[in-house]
Amino acid sequence: MLTAMVTPFSEDGTVDYAVAERLADHLVNQGSDGLVVCGTTGESPTLSWQEEYQLYKTVRDAVAGRAKVVAGTGSNSTSEAIEATRNAYDLGVDGSLQVVPYYNKPSQEGLYQHFSQIATAVPDLPIMLYNIPGRTGCALAVDTTARLAEISNIVAIKEASGSLDQASQIRYHTPAEFGIYSGDDSLTLPMLSVGGCGVVSVASHLVGPHLQKMIRAYEAGDTRLATEIHLQLLPLFKVLFVTTNPVPVKVALTQQGWPVGAVRSPLCMADESVSKAIAAVLEQLSTQGVLAQNL
Repeated sequence: MLTAMVTPFSEDGTVDYAVAERLADHLVNQGSDGLVVCGTTGESPTLSWQEEYQLYKTVRDAVAGRAKVVAGTGSNSTSEAIEATRNAYDLGVDGSLQVVPYYNKPSQEGLYQHFSQIATAVPDLPIMLYNIPGRTGCALAVDTTARLAEISNIVAIKEASGSLDQASQIRYHTPAEFGIYSGDDSLTLPMLSVGGCGVVSVASHLVGPHLQKMIRAYEAGDTRLATEIHLQLLPLFKVLFVTTNPVPVKVALTQQGWPVGAVRSPLCMADESVSKAIAAVLEQLSTQGVLAQNL
């Protein structure tokens, strides 16, 4: 279970590194095996590279080897992604998340060249591909993923296409050691059933121990328990995406007492109806004892 960590902001809009440090420590204590820093949930499009590098260092020091730190160093410029990934590697991160280039819509050969050049530039750093066509406007094809999986340090994919068939095809065409992570909390359990190995999660900010329990139950063959946990958490999975991520999870964290601040423009915070919907789900889970360890 990897948590796609939010980026806390102070009231003046600057990155609150002190809260980031506390949150990173908390997430590891709540069962995160790794933290993805400066991904989509971390609002990477609105962060400067210097802010991102400082966040990598802050989180690296906070977890102190207790969990993996995966840096979101992707870009729609290959040279920029290479430079950022080299810098993150020099800072001592454990891996890199590389999103499919957005806006410029490269061909599949262009995607292959993009990712392979990054991998070649930093050969000792494990790389996770990130396929999220709903955000990027460009999908990474199964055949291209399979070609990239042949490169030694391209070790995993965060598959957020929403397609179980896509995940199944990736599993069929890649080696068993190539990791397939769900990019959607609500699809974690189904993805496990077709060969996935875990999740890059948003909900784990709030229910990390229960997500770990679900994954471990499935791996142990207790599919009934895994399904019970999945269904118990399903309202949270859904409410955290009623509007653009990471707006709902920042609302939820604030309601749980975490001073993570607002989101940066052009995103804006949720209206009262969204806040009430989130509060209702959190209250339901609190009544069930699910949030007890997070309060």
